[in-house]
Parts: sequence; C-alpha cells; structure tokens
Amino acid sequence: MTTVAIFGVGLIGGSIALCLKGKPDMKVIGHSNRPSQVEKYMQRGVVDYATTSKKEAAEQADFIFICVPVGNIEEYIVELSTYNLKPGCIITDAGSTKASVMACASKLDFGDAVFIGGHPMAGSERSGVEAASSHLYENAYYVLTTEENTPPEAVDRLIQLISHTKANIVKVDAKEHDEIVGAISHLPHMIAVSLVNQVRGYNEQNELYESLAAGGFRDITRIASSDPIVWRDILINNRTVLLKLLRDWSKETDRFAMMLENSDGDAIVEAFQEAGQFRGRMPERRKGMILSAFDCYVDVPDHPGIIGKITSELGNSLINLSNIHIIESREDVPGILRLSFRSQEYLDKAIVLLTANGYDVHL
Repeated sequence: MTTVAIFGVGLIGGSIALCLKGKPDMKVIGHSNRPSQVEKYMQRGVVDYATTSKKEAAEQADFIFICVPVGNIEEYIVELSTYNLKPGCIITDAGSTKASVMACASKLDFGDAVFIGGHPMAGSERSGVEAASSHLYENAYYVLTTEENTPPEAVDRLIQLISHTKANIVKVDAKEHDEIVGAISHLPHMIAVSLVNQVRGYNEQNELYESLAAGGFRDITRIASSDPIVWRDILINNRTVLLKLLRDWSKETDRFAMMLENSDGDAIVEAFQEAGQFRGRMPERRKGMILSAFDCYVDVPDHPGIIGKITSELGNSLINLSNIHIIESREDVPGILRLSFRSQEYLDKAIVLLTANGYDVHL
C-alpha cells in the first residue's frame, strides 16, 4: 500500500488528491490545522482519511506533498525534518518559486527521506477544495527541481506517481525555473496591477476612465484581481529575479517612449511584428500559470427568458459554461452576454451552435 500525505488540500492539493485517490493500493491522507477543513475533506470525498496532526500524516507517508501557500512552505519543510519519516519517503512541494525552497531543504537532514521540489503549473479562477478537479493538471506542465545528489531512483518514483495527473513532467534547475516563471507569470501580474492602479488614479479625476475600461481593458488586466496575500508572498520570495525583470521591463518601455518621441513608425511596426511572430509560436491549447480566456460576446434581445434559453441550448449540446456575465441589459439597447468556457474546444462549439441559432456572436 502506497500512502500519500497532502498538506493543504485546496485547489492544488485537492486536485492532486483526486488524481491519486482510488488508484490500486493507494491511500491518500489530507492534513489541515483546522478541524472544520478536515471534516470538509472527508465529506467531499477528496481524501481517504484526514487529520489535524502533521506528525500522524507525515510519519505513515511514502510521499508527502506540501501544498500550502508559498510563504509557509519552508516552515513545513523544517518541521518535517524533525519527524521520524519512513525510509525512502519522498517529500515534494507545489510552490511557484523554487530556489529558496531548494536552498532551505538542502540545509536539512531528512534521514533516509528525500526532498524534490515541484511546481504543477496550472490553476483556476476558483480556489479551495471545492474547486479541486482530477482534470486540473491534464496537459499542463509539472516541473520538478532536484539537487546533484538527488537519487535518480527517487525522481523516477515521484514521476511515476504524478504521472496519474496526466501532466507533462519536466525537470528544470531551480534558479532557471524562477527566472522563467518570473518572466511569464510574476512580471505580468505586477504589470497588470500597475496598469490598473495607473488608470484608477486617472479615474479619481475623471470617472469616464472606469466607464470606458470595460471589455478589452478589463480582459487584459484580469490577473490584477488575483489574491493579494498569495501574490505578496510569491513576489517577495522571488524578489531578486523580479527586480532584474522590472529593470529590463523599464528598458522596454523606454524603447517605446523613444519610438514615440522620434515618431518612428517603422520601429513601432517592427516591435509589433516581432511580438506577434513570437506569440504566434506559443502553443495555444496547453495549460499554463496564467489562465487562458475562452470568451465570446452574444447580442441578445430584451426578451424574458432569453438567457435561460441560451444556457439551455448550450447544455443540451453538452457545452460547459464556466461563467456568464450580463454586460448590458436595458430597454433601449440589446443585451450583451459574455460567455466564458473552460477550453477552446467548448468555445468553438458554442460559436457554431449560437450562430446557427441566429445569435450575433463576437470575440
């Protein structure tokens, strides 16, 4: 029997649990410091057993997943090093920064247990165990970071276990991981927050900014609504990398300022072309840290029951909606619905269906 202990059974840990629970000769234990959460884990059937005792969960585990917020990972690692862990036990985490975690683990003595850094690069607009899904990591990247003396056999065992998530497993140096993730996830979050706050400042003098910021501006800055506490910990943890990235970003904005000062249209065109070509090479349907938006907009008449009719038509065709937003609904103008889907496939099917049924659909 393989026993897996998961500390922090929220979206990330809960989804790992659901990928493993029910597999042959597999037992999944969930841990939370709060009894109410332990009860919830059991009620929802996410784990086989749950406890408020870290020691109890850890010392019977063959694998330990630390899925707590980034700011708490290191304290969990330190505490685990004080327990009598099983020989060969593999400890891993799910944090989005890796260098500091690996540095912390390298200073500790786990006995015959092994620490391997991990980062499942997928997420959801929802959080908590209620949002956990056995499909969350499917077709996403799952990064593993190791030390030079990490036993290859231990890495192979962990890969075999997390292959149940159906993620694409890659091994990356911890420092390299933080540099790449900093550029493709952490920096965009800071830029989005800065941009929204810049417009918020303008809006204090002219409220038309807020009124006209709907649609495209709201969509491209949606990551600015991410959890502030979670992102405080991530950004501070990866601050050395991010300070360099911010300086590089400043050079990019200075370059655009120079183009405008010189009215250099050719340089502007070239910048857009180069960005467009690089972006065009990026895989469209692979999951990543920043959630893809699969939205369309539907013009609808102001008729009673029209929204229910549209959602029923989608449901009858087995097209899953993830969100619906009424953008406009007044007697003097047609209503506008923003429909959000969990994949490009569902969006494509919805567009075909709604267009065939006479609705005006826009992207």
